[in-house]
Amino acid sequence: MKKLLTLMTLGVLCGCTPQEAPSSLSLSPVGYDSLAGWGQEDFASLMPLLREECHRLTQLPPETLLGGSDAISYGRHAADWSNACTALATATDARTYLETWFQPYETGTEAFYTGYFEPQIPASLTRGGEYQTPVYGRPHDLVRAKATNGQMVSGRWVNGQFAPYYDRAAIDGGALEGQGLEIAWLKNPIDLSFLQIQGSGRLILPDGGQVRVSYDGRNGQAYVPLGRVLVQQGELPADGVSMDSIRNWLETHPDQMMSVLERNPNYVFFRRDDGNLAQGPRGAFGMPLTAGRSVAVDRSLVPFAMPLWVETKLPYGAGQLVTWDHLVFAQDIGTDIKGAGRADLFTGWGASAQSIAGNLHAHGWMVLFLPRPPAEPAAQ
Repeated sequence: MKKLLTLMTLGVLCGCTPQEAPSSLSLSPVGYDSLAGWGQEDFASLMPLLREECHRLTQLPPETLLGGSDAISYGRHAADWSNACTALATATDARTYLETWFQPYETGTEAFYTGYFEPQIPASLTRGGEYQTPVYGRPHDLVRAKATNGQMVSGRWVNGQFAPYYDRAAIDGGALEGQGLEIAWLKNPIDLSFLQIQGSGRLILPDGGQVRVSYDGRNGQAYVPLGRVLVQQGELPADGVSMDSIRNWLETHPDQMMSVLERNPNYVFFRRDDGNLAQGPRGAFGMPLTAGRSVAVDRSLVPFAMPLWVETKLPYGAGQLVTWDHLVFAQDIGTDIKGAGRADLFTGWGASAQSIAGNLHAHGWMVLFLPRPPAEPAAQ
C-alpha cells in the first residue's frame, strides 16, 4: 500500500529520521499498472543507462555477489543478469524490455529519500594565502582487518597491536603532517567537512581549472551527523536542519566551529580522479553516477545494479514540492544509508543540485525491479 508523501525536515545531516528504517526486506510482487507515472517515464534516456549497467555486470565474474537481502531470490549475483543483459543487446524499446525481463516488487515499508551532490569548492594544489586546510590522500598506515566478530574494521598497527585510527581531532591537530599526503588545499575546514559528507567533489582552482577528488577510504571512526550535534546543543531547531542552516551556523560561530566539527570523529580520505568531468563521479559500483538516475542504498538489503522505481516529491525553488516518479539504479552506498526503503538520490553538481540535495528529506514509495529467473515466462 502506498503511503502519503510528506516532506520531512530531518535526514542524513541530522541523522534522525522520524522512525528507524526496517533492517529487513519484505517483498511483494506488484504490476506495472500500479506504478504512478510509469507511462510518462522518459524511456529513451533509460536505454543507454541500462546498456552501461550490463557492460559493468559482464565485466564481473559470474559468481560476484552484488549484495542484497536473502529475501531477494534472484538478482544478487552477476550471473543472474546474464539473460536480461543478453536480451538487451537486441532491444530497441526500454519500456518493453523492462516489462518483459523484470518483475516489480514493493519493499513492504514506507521509503525515505535524501539527496547528495558533487560540490564545487574553491581550492589550490599548493598551500598559500587563504588556502590552508589540507585535503588528505589515504594514509599508508591505514589498514583494514577482520575483528573477532568477523566484521571488517579500519585502524593501524601500533607496536604489534591493532588500534583505532586517528580521529578527526587528532588529524586536525597534525597527526598526518609531514607525510606528503596533501593533494589539495581548501579555504576552511567547513568546506572540507562538507566535501567529506558528499564523498567526492570538484575543486575549482584559482586559474579556473577543475580537479575532481573521489573517496578513497575513511578512518573507521563512527559518523556523527553535524545536524544532530547542533540540535542536541539547542543551536538549531529539529525542524530547521539543512546543509544551509548548518553551514550558516558554523560560519557565524567561528569560535565554536572546530569543536562542533570535531564532534564527528569520522574522517574521509580522497584521491585525485582524472575521469571525464562531463560525467558524475564513480560510485561504489564502479560506474559514473548519473544525476537523477543513481542512488546510494543499503547494500546489505539492495544489490548493486538493481533498478528501483521511486515515487516521492522533490524540493524545487522556494519550498515548492514537485511529484517525482522515476526509475533509478542502485550504484552507490553511503555511511548513513541504512535500512529497507532507504535511498540517497544523486542530484548532480552546481547550485540547483546542491539546493535539491540539501533540502530533500521525503517519504515515498519504493519498488525493486528483479530480473526474471530463466524458468519464468519472458513476458507478462
